[in-house]
Amino acid sequence: MTGLMDTLQQMDPISLDQMGAVKLMNRIDSKYPTNMETLLAMAPGWAGRFFVQEIGGKRVAPYRTLYFDTPDAITYTMHHNQRLRRQKIRQRIYADSNIAFCEIKNKKNNGRTRKKRIPIPVEAWGDLYGLPEMADFVREKVWVTDQTLLPRLENAFQRVTLVNMSKTERITIDFGILFHNHLSGCCTDIYDLVIVEVKHDGTQPSDFKNLLRDVGVKEKGLSKYCLGMLLTDPNVKYNRFKQKIRYVNKLLNKNYQIKTLEK
Repeated sequence: MTGLMDTLQQMDPISLDQMGAVKLMNRIDSKYPTNMETLLAMAPGWAGRFFVQEIGGKRVAPYRTLYFDTPDAITYTMHHNQRLRRQKIRQRIYADSNIAFCEIKNKKNNGRTRKKRIPIPVEAWGDLYGLPEMADFVREKVWVTDQTLLPRLENAFQRVTLVNMSKTERITIDFGILFHNHLSGCCTDIYDLVIVEVKHDGTQPSDFKNLLRDVGVKEKGLSKYCLGMLLTDPNVKYNRFKQKIRYVNKLLNKNYQIKTLEK
């Protein structure tokens, strides 16, 4: 971790306001799971090629996310069943800036992700329907179900955000991930996992993808929501996700187990 902080301090910063030009709300998302050792091996190539987001003098930011789902976990199940068109509904707090949003992520058939969000008070955390404007937003934008959405899985993690010099791609690097399942009550962590996500409009080449390729990191879809559900909820489908747990265990040399009903 010390090596990562040293690298980040050598980079030119970009502020939250300047990040407004790199929203990429309609984009292609590519995920690259890896481990901290591999991340540190590629970090020396960042300086001079990428900005690092800085908020309040800090270049590593804590995040909290709360995902909402139906009692039968319809948004999780759509992902598990490989539905190309799907949604995730969540609230997110950017802890350092004390800013919160209600967000709806739409994955389209063409692989693009389009995110809609509205700012909310931090005090509204945990309830989609308490504020009239948030309730209206959810009812208007959510198409996967007419059921009431309830808090299902909460995660917390640390994030580094990079932006290329031409501001055509944004890279998020998440690590130190914790999970708490609001339905089952189970908690777990997967500290050693690093999830790199490259977000770009698809019309420009990606400098960061080249760096990932150089150190042998492969693109592989890995949703933090689905991963957390696998590890904490014994009532969800998991057969098609078994290989994801095996892949994570191989990356980290660990033995994480899918949560199942006790026999």
